[in-house]
Amino acid sequence: MVMIRNLNQYLKHRGGRWYYVRRIPQIYENVDKRRTIRKALRTSSLEVTRVRRDALAEADEEYWSSLVCLGELNGIDPNSVSAIQHYQSAKHRAMARGYIYSPVQQLAETNKLQDLIERIMHVGNQKKDKDQELEAEAILGGAEPPSIKISEALEIYYEKIAISAVLNKSPHQVKNWRKVKHRAVTNFIKQIGDLPMDEITRADARKFYLWWGERLKPKKDKPGLSGNSANRDLGNLRKIFREYWEYVGEEGRENPFRNLNFADIRLNDTPVFSIEWVRSKIIKIGVFKNLNREASLLVYGLIETGCRPSELANLLPENIKLDADIPYIEIKPRVDMEVKSRSSIRNIPLVGVSLEAFKASPNGFPHYLDNGPLLSSSLMKAFRTRKLFPTKEHRIYSFRHSFEKRMLETGLDFDLRCLLMGHKNSRPEYGGGGSMKFRRDELLKIVHPIPEGFIKSLKLL
Repeated sequence: MVMIRNLNQYLKHRGGRWYYVRRIPQIYENVDKRRTIRKALRTSSLEVTRVRRDALAEADEEYWSSLVCLGELNGIDPNSVSAIQHYQSAKHRAMARGYIYSPVQQLAETNKLQDLIERIMHVGNQKKDKDQELEAEAILGGAEPPSIKISEALEIYYEKIAISAVLNKSPHQVKNWRKVKHRAVTNFIKQIGDLPMDEITRADARKFYLWWGERLKPKKDKPGLSGNSANRDLGNLRKIFREYWEYVGEEGRENPFRNLNFADIRLNDTPVFSIEWVRSKIIKIGVFKNLNREASLLVYGLIETGCRPSELANLLPENIKLDADIPYIEIKPRVDMEVKSRSSIRNIPLVGVSLEAFKASPNGFPHYLDNGPLLSSSLMKAFRTRKLFPTKEHRIYSFRHSFEKRMLETGLDFDLRCLLMGHKNSRPEYGGGGSMKFRRDELLKIVHPIPEGFIKSLKLL
């Protein structure tokens, strides 16, 4: 979108009519030899004038961008990003003249013959120069719609369409965000082909859907994959397709991936650690001997906070409030770090082994900052080699599920449980979840006892 600094920028009023007048910016003088653009806006209405000015300014910016990419207007590659800019420019120029852009083939249809004649007469009354060539192309529908392959559309999506989606993400968050989109497009290309976006049909989408369906079916000695993976691929393709065509300006194009998804029936949720297991196997002196110190402390940080591992790994020193009357941690977004959702923003009092873990590491865990995958792999390996998982289904996330189960079974208030877990709560919020003292006192009802000598052992890690 062009930044208009004042209401009448690029506008001149003369003889009761408004004109669009704009000098070619210096940075484009080498690709656009016109010194000044001057166009009659064919209206005396200032409101209409400004709308048409905006469309022309947008068209000129897109035209210059395409020239910079190509070096010249002639010979535009229909499979290039510049083709999109050129096509959008034509649509904006047509709108600035009071026309809706239509490809020449549509204008040639019998029911649009009168519209075509009017457009031809308008173009015929204009002087012949490069500026009018662009206008004629726009009004007569001469700009070809871009034909971009899905692999190229993905790059456009990354670089130009989804800019706001990554503004506050950390480098690792951006990497993970891209990874799932890349996987969806790569899977589609492997099964269906690297098709142009305007050639992807409902049949192609259904073929991809059926391919995933086969992967979800259980085999002889192997369970089927989770429907969640299939739905992520289908959802990402649906989103990329929709937002690409909105970017091009064809919001009404039917999405071939519409309404394609699988019921994700999970037969085995992540199991919890029993209270006895945590107390006898995990909160035990020396159990993490030779493991990275920060990883060891993070385990104990998880037990009494119920946090996601990445939430604790991404804490900065200023988010750890050990000097407060009631020590607590802040889970909140930063300019360079998103949280999972708005409901994930919360303050959690520190009790038991989690309090002692943060006392031993008051500045957080810099080794794992913005590196959740490294933390997960380190802890999974440590737990497996030390036989700290009761079953093959247990995960590090089991601590989070155990925390929630302990709160439920002890009778902690539903709203407080939602707040501490960072879960969405549809009920109206009253009292902001209670004071920090109230939250602390409630958590003390479920806290694990600290074994003798345990605190001292943390200091020696």
